[in-house]
Amino acid sequence: MQIKLSSVLVEDQDKALAFYTDVLGFEKKQDIPMGEFRWLTVVSPDSPCEVELLLEPTGFAPAKTYQSALFEANIPLTAFAVGDVRAEYERLSGLNVRFQTEPMTAGPTTIAVFEDTCGNLIQIYQA
Repeated sequence: MQIKLSSVLVEDQDKALAFYTDVLGFEKKQDIPMGEFRWLTVVSPDSPCEVELLLEPTGFAPAKTYQSALFEANIPLTAFAVGDVRAEYERLSGLNVRFQTEPMTAGPTTIAVFEDTCGNLIQIYQA
């Protein structure tokens, strides 16, 4: 069994694609029309054949409720590994990304949490 696809809930797929590619640095992998929405995935340029991240529209009412509940409780929807949390924090801050937490140490891990402009909190971490 392998993990090849994960998803983040997004309010607007075009806005999400711009943020996840232009700001975070992922690359678009698939963009397939599916009615009013799209099967829209991005990948890490460091491992484009590994896990795809689906930019999943919140067209289903319970998905919006779930996304809002996590955001209001300050719980990240997902986490991305980075080589240097402090450097990534500085880079993203310079691109006007809004952080909920500055880099902090949690045991052997350094973490920080930011808003993805699409209704989610995302954690970055460095082991």
